[in-house]
Amino acid sequence: MTIDSEAGPCVSADIAAGVPPAAALFHSLADENRLRIVQRLARGEARVVDLVAELGLAQSTVSKHLACLRDCGLVDYRAEGRQSFYSLTRPELMDLLASAEQLLAATGHAVTLCPAPHPDGGRGGVR
Repeated sequence: MTIDSEAGPCVSADIAAGVPPAAALFHSLADENRLRIVQRLARGEARVVDLVAELGLAQSTVSKHLACLRDCGLVDYRAEGRQSFYSLTRPELMDLLASAEQLLAATGHAVTLCPAPHPDGGRGGVR
């Protein structure tokens, strides 16, 4: 999935490419910086400049991730004068993330990425 604004919406592009919607949603949340932005916005709205200062990311990085999250329908903004204030649009997203935290706690954080194929020819996965 790309977050390049010229490439189009993140989840919508994945769905158009044949990726199931649930996989596209989780793919959009798979980036650590997007999760950090979501976690920050869960505490209340913020401007790009606020996110840059609080998260220590470049302005262009924050803007690209916000564009992706907006394309996903998870974040939106309101304009006030020349400023844009970003906020979460889907409060149930925080329920999803809380459930993920409970699952990680229950599994002892045993969820890992397995990029290499298994010796038996199967694909890696969640262990």
